[in-house]
Amino acid sequence: MRAHLGDRLVIESPATGAARRDGEIVGLHHEDGTPPYDVRWSDTDDVTLVFPGPDAHIRRMQHERSESSRGSQPGASEAAATPPAAPRSGTADPGDIGRRVAAERRRLGISREETARRARMSANYLAYLEERPADPTLATLVRLADALGTTAAALRGGGIDLPPGRGHALLHPQLRDLGPEECRVLLSTHGVGRLAVSAPDGRPAVVPVNYDVVDEAIVFQTAPGSVTAAAAGKEVAFEVDHVDDALSQGWSVLAVGPASTVTDPDAVRELVRHAHTTPWAGGERAMWVSIRPTSLTGRRITPADQ
Repeated sequence: MRAHLGDRLVIESPATGAARRDGEIVGLHHEDGTPPYDVRWSDTDDVTLVFPGPDAHIRRMQHERSESSRGSQPGASEAAATPPAAPRSGTADPGDIGRRVAAERRRLGISREETARRARMSANYLAYLEERPADPTLATLVRLADALGTTAAALRGGGIDLPPGRGHALLHPQLRDLGPEECRVLLSTHGVGRLAVSAPDGRPAVVPVNYDVVDEAIVFQTAPGSVTAAAAGKEVAFEVDHVDDALSQGWSVLAVGPASTVTDPDAVRELVRHAHTTPWAGGERAMWVSIRPTSLTGRRITPADQ
């Protein structure tokens, strides 16, 4: 590892690969740019002596800016032109922390600069946290939570096992209807939807199922004799939605149409080939049910100024 004055030292989270902490290198102890370094941390403005570990890398911010201002030149440093590493796959959207911080700050009507002052951190670091995937330290989260009158657990998304929609409503929400094409786009993202059907005992039931969209049909796997298998031969309703607690926004799409069992072997093989995931409930679920929507409606909640 080699660095220049003005480069940034970025510490990544071992779990997510997102930036956990960063700071400007303000002091070198070896002429060849090898560690250790004096680093001024963005979140505290403190300068400490750092011996970087395996979770650290150098981001050549100053050299990237100078190269972009001069344009590409032969012999330019390959390291300087290399973009920051993307977060490793499998992360649980680390940007949610920054989005929750920004949403809570806007709800309170506090500027970014004032929030940074209350949290005793650099405004630049707060901007980075709100706008980029990051995994701040617990101490940073505690100071931010104190500045915003909330808890570190809430900023991390605590209560994830609770039903969505428990956050604050928008000050000026806008509820609008979605057109059929937008409904198709949202529906085609696949995932988990809710099937409304009359159960074999005649009672109404709403059951979550893993689904896909193939040739504009909603398809899912089930087992004969189950509640969801009872949808075959009936008109049913199928609903998908997304609730963003961090921003108090969301959408829902409702599809209504006849359901039928897929029996053609070639069609079944095609469905198996196109399936993005197997049913989370597990077990033997070789029966495929297809819903052909005759009606698609949806709604979306956003801030009134969007």
